Amino acid sequence: MRRFLSVTRGVAWRSIHNTLVSPAIIVPSIIFPLFFLVAFAGGLSRISDLPNFHYGPGYTSFQFVFVFLQSAAFGGVFTGFAVARDFESGFARRLMLGAPRRSGIIAGYVIGALGRWLVVGTVVTIAGLLAGMKIHGNAAELLGLFCLGLGMNFTAALWAIGIAMFLRTEQAGPLIQMPVFVALFLAPVYVPITLLTGWVHAVSQLNPVTPVIESGRGLLAGSPVKVGLSFAVLAAVAAVMALLSRRGLASAERAG
Repeated sequence: MRRFLSVTRGVAWRSIHNTLVSPAIIVPSIIFPLFFLVAFAGGLSRISDLPNFHYGPGYTSFQFVFVFLQSAAFGGVFTGFAVARDFESGFARRLMLGAPRRSGIIAGYVIGALGRWLVVGTVVTIAGLLAGMKIHGNAAELLGLFCLGLGMNFTAALWAIGIAMFLRTEQAGPLIQMPVFVALFLAPVYVPITLLTGWVHAVSQLNPVTPVIESGRGLLAGSPVKVGLSFAVLAAVAAVMALLSRRGLASAERAG
């Protein structure tokens, strides 16, 4: 355990340090969710005038939850890009040679993803408040929303790390990013799921991201819904992604 923690601490510190000192890493992570917050909450605010649109805190708050969870997911995805860069530069291979417990490498990258998202999530929350976001939930409900973000970040990071370790090249970027992007945008992004129609409604009902977003919106509004289901979904997907990342590490070990 001591060796595992030592490797985890070293990889996490390097990842967080690189994020804080390199604008090229942290700035895109901030700009991306801020763009969606401005575009969705501002440009689409008239959607709240629809007869069957019922969300107490208002449309800015409705969209904030999606952007907040989206920033968490993409915080994990960007970690996969960093892992791929480390393999292309040769650092990851040297790290694997020197690490007494290689599973700590995965844990370190995951903690690095969390550290990056804490910065981005704080900026997004401040931007939401400045944009007029209203909060009806209490402290416990807001903590629940934050924990949903942690779950999204953790799950996406494991996915991205696994794929990056399997392919070990930055050319894996689209494969790392697109499934997460598609899953997010096939959820009820702009309106509640009850207002969706056709195949989009059918896909959204089956999308595991949907209950997480609905739960987050309920927590912000002070009317919790599907909280247990959303955490169960995140736990199940995270378990699968943990297996994927461990298989990716094994693949990288075999590749030398």
